Amino acid sequence: MNPGLSIGVAAPRPVSKWTVTVSIAFGAIMATIDSSIVNVAVPVIRGEMSATLQEITWISTAYMVAMVLVMPLTGFLGAFFGQKRVYLASLALFVAASALCGTAGSLEALLVYRILQGLGGGALQPTQQAILRQTFPPEEQGMAMAIFSMVIMVGPAIGPVLGGWIIDNHSWRWIFYINLPVGLLGIFMTWRNVVEPEDVRIANRGRAEVMRKNLDWAGIILMVIGVAALQLFLEEGPQEDWFASPYIVFAAFVAAIAIAAFVIRELTATAPVVNLRLFADPTFASGTAVATVMFGVLMGSMFLLPVFMQELLQFPATQSGLVLMPRTLAMMVAAPIVGRLYNRVPPAATVAFGVFLYLIGSFQLSHITLDTSSTDLIVPLAITGVAFACLFVPLTTAALSSMPRHQLAEAAGLNSFLRQIGGSVGLTISTTVFTRYASEASSALAAQVSVLRPEVAERLAATKAGLMAHGFDAVQAGAIAIRSVQGKVAVQGLVIGFEKAFLVQGIAFLFVLPLLLFLKVQRTAAPAHIETSLE
Repeated sequence: MNPGLSIGVAAPRPVSKWTVTVSIAFGAIMATIDSSIVNVAVPVIRGEMSATLQEITWISTAYMVAMVLVMPLTGFLGAFFGQKRVYLASLALFVAASALCGTAGSLEALLVYRILQGLGGGALQPTQQAILRQTFPPEEQGMAMAIFSMVIMVGPAIGPVLGGWIIDNHSWRWIFYINLPVGLLGIFMTWRNVVEPEDVRIANRGRAEVMRKNLDWAGIILMVIGVAALQLFLEEGPQEDWFASPYIVFAAFVAAIAIAAFVIRELTATAPVVNLRLFADPTFASGTAVATVMFGVLMGSMFLLPVFMQELLQFPATQSGLVLMPRTLAMMVAAPIVGRLYNRVPPAATVAFGVFLYLIGSFQLSHITLDTSSTDLIVPLAITGVAFACLFVPLTTAALSSMPRHQLAEAAGLNSFLRQIGGSVGLTISTTVFTRYASEASSALAAQVSVLRPEVAERLAATKAGLMAHGFDAVQAGAIAIRSVQGKVAVQGLVIGFEKAFLVQGIAFLFVLPLLLFLKVQRTAAPAHIETSLE
């Protein structure tokens, strides 16, 4: 990085904005892939390390908690060390931790390494978002965020497919080792091609001086405690039966107290570690609020369909990931188009159109059955893929549209943090809704399936006769026949639960529409683009 680089003066080696985009994409893609790829390998890792189901879930929970903790600190760290240095250090830590994860010989070691990996991955996404905003001129901000949206959505889509292929053909350790060459390439390209704008460096230098004199240790401690407790509450609550568990009650209590104290502290501190005053900007506040709610609904929907395919349709992990590809491909095609239309179409109108498309796709998904094939899912998945593009691109662009360049990193960190929290909440709500509907449907169906009904009696008799023909005695055959009918009732209850959950998710979006009234973007107020070496 040339310290003598001045605003408006070309650097000795001009770098294309597209080169910068490719350079910083590697880290963010890996961080998002690792949020989902490990889930595919959980059964294998659990068997090799002789872990319980409760213990093995911590390899995902630990990563998510660590990643969420770092996101809101992105601006703070960038002010002290510079955005480029933070990105490089985070990527280096992520790569090193990935190598350690692959060598882990115990569950305890793997948990520690996953925490380090999450700490490295947390800053990658917000920093990439800030660098893209500073690299592209105002009239191309929609395209910049289209690229960003593609990166954060492609990761979860590729993760299960890649993870399934690796597990089927190699050791689970390669889901971590594969990060090494990609990460090292990303480090090299970022070091060589990314130049932090001089105006941003000057502004951050002044802010860092104030922070050093008024270091907000209280804010850091309260944030770590509050966010960690909140994420644990959201991640572990469904498995612990919520407030029936003293552990979850304690986590909720700690989260509420610590977060309330954190908010008060940050609003009164001279140099807050997380600048909550950014929410005084109505555009940032409304864009972030709408994106948080939207992301919650979307994450819930992205979770349910793979579960349906793997648990009920018995698709292998690799196949279920491939079936989801039409959604990813449709989003990749639509995102650049939506990005180009950003300056011509009001963001609220584009988001409303995305809501309409998602409602159509959810309605189609609410009619899935055990006879549903891969081809039956192509159209609804493609529709929801276009919907995702119409939602993410304008929301991520609008939220930061009025932020000064030197505050983009901390604004992006806050935006990413709240989206992640919204996703965790949405995932929790979707799981709870599905469980409730499935339980109610199973109970209702069981009440209707009685041996006094002729059709049920005939089915039991036919099943019993078939089993006896294969060597079972009458008692065994009768018991197995009853269990078979009970199993089919339970499965149909699950199908109904999935159908209703998909429909509820689509309808829930309609209640988000009123929030779009607050999504007002002053296009003329966009920060002026200052030319540096990034052309």
